[in-house]
Amino acid sequence: MAKKIVVCGGNGFLGSRICRVAVARGWSVTSISRSGEPTWSSVTSSSNPPAWSSSVDWQKADILKPSTYKPLLKEADAVVHSMGILLEADYKGVISGKESVVSGLKRAFSATKGGSQNPLERKEGEELRPQEQDGQLTYELINRDSAITLAQESSHEKVSSFVFISAAAGAPILPKRYITTKREAESTIASSLPALRSIFIRPGFLYDASRTFTMPIALAGSVGNMLNSLLGGRLTWLAGAAVEKPLKADVVAEAVVEAIEDDSVKGVVDTVKIETLATKAWRRGML
Repeated sequence: MAKKIVVCGGNGFLGSRICRVAVARGWSVTSISRSGEPTWSSVTSSSNPPAWSSSVDWQKADILKPSTYKPLLKEADAVVHSMGILLEADYKGVISGKESVVSGLKRAFSATKGGSQNPLERKEGEELRPQEQDGQLTYELINRDSAITLAQESSHEKVSSFVFISAAAGAPILPKRYITTKREAESTIASSLPALRSIFIRPGFLYDASRTFTMPIALAGSVGNMLNSLLGGRLTWLAGAAVEKPLKADVVAEAVVEAIEDDSVKGVVDTVKIETLATKAWRRGML
């Protein structure tokens, strides 16, 4: 019987590739997002749907409202949370001119922001209520609380494996809360749901030729990674993900599906392990 995987954020840059890899293995694949099927030109080099996309059940749901996605988790073998935010609304407001640079940056780099009500005290199926006055989608809400909630709902539905797309580290240009909220999600899921096989994927920068702007960033990251290696890792504390080895998005997607397949994989999966799992998947495909 084919495995069933549910990818929350399956229409995104990485999520769509996870769907593609799972389809190639003959799995039943459901994608959950607000908009359903991807705008293909934003995740691939073509505006036309690829052939494999017809094998995915592209569902619309709200990650903050479990009642909209809970039925889709039934009989799933694995659930993936691939719905983080890199920039909060403060940044976007500044960039678009809707908010002043001073006020936007002040909000962005504030020490704390509201997420939702405590997800550990939430009733099954209860929606997340944003705590910021303007309902802003914060790191606390999306990177942390939505992941914890999805893991809880997955556990309620007897899902055996849960994958959280985390990150290798923060970066100098991002607020510290970007990475601390991801680490808080990891630790909370691991400690509060011990029966759930949780896998925390921690890649650095993701690139692909279909997103041309990612290529020079990846090149700079590769140079930084080599320099950091020569210096014995001394730049890590300062530069974080900026000196982590960049990874092709397809490599991470292969690793995610391989990790689900391999029951021995649990906990943190760093860059080295990601590459090892992707190589194992590649060899499997050659057989």
